[in-house]
Amino acid sequence: MNLLLKRVADFSAIAGVIFLLLSAAAYAVGLRVNTTKSIPVGIYKTSSSPVEKNAYVMFCPPQVRDFEDAKERGYIGTGFCPGGYGYMMKRILAAKKDTISVNKDGVRVNGVLLAHSAPLATDSAGRPLPRFQADRYTLNSSELLLMSDVSDTSFDGRYFGPINRSQIETVIRPVFTW
Repeated sequence: MNLLLKRVADFSAIAGVIFLLLSAAAYAVGLRVNTTKSIPVGIYKTSSSPVEKNAYVMFCPPQVRDFEDAKERGYIGTGFCPGGYGYMMKRILAAKKDTISVNKDGVRVNGVLLAHSAPLATDSAGRPLPRFQADRYTLNSSELLLMSDVSDTSFDGRYFGPINRSQIETVIRPVFTW
């Protein structure tokens, strides 16, 4: 029996090392996995494509109170970004010179209501959510509005407002989503 347990332990260790090596190789070639509902769940690849409207991006949240609260509440993970934040993935739905407004029915870009953009007053635990308030705000050349276009419950621009372009780590392109 001890020999069987030793072999199982050896196999598990080897499998673990192989998994870590494969994960490191996938990361090194630019593959990233999204497990949240903010953009379609799946595998993405980093890209040198320009940061522009409708692109999916990976970004480091700025070190501000809304993101500190989001990390404490588990909306975003911990990671290697300044402040200990994990990377976030969203879609750019507004960029320079676009006019945005946020009210109880949702976010409008240039007067068009975005799907899945109505802000919630509270999270699933009943805690109040922040809300970016804007009747009519025109983005400057360094600002981007990052949103989900697939989830009503994503922690996105309806809550934290525009993000500076310098926060963007990379554009990501879907490889396989489900």
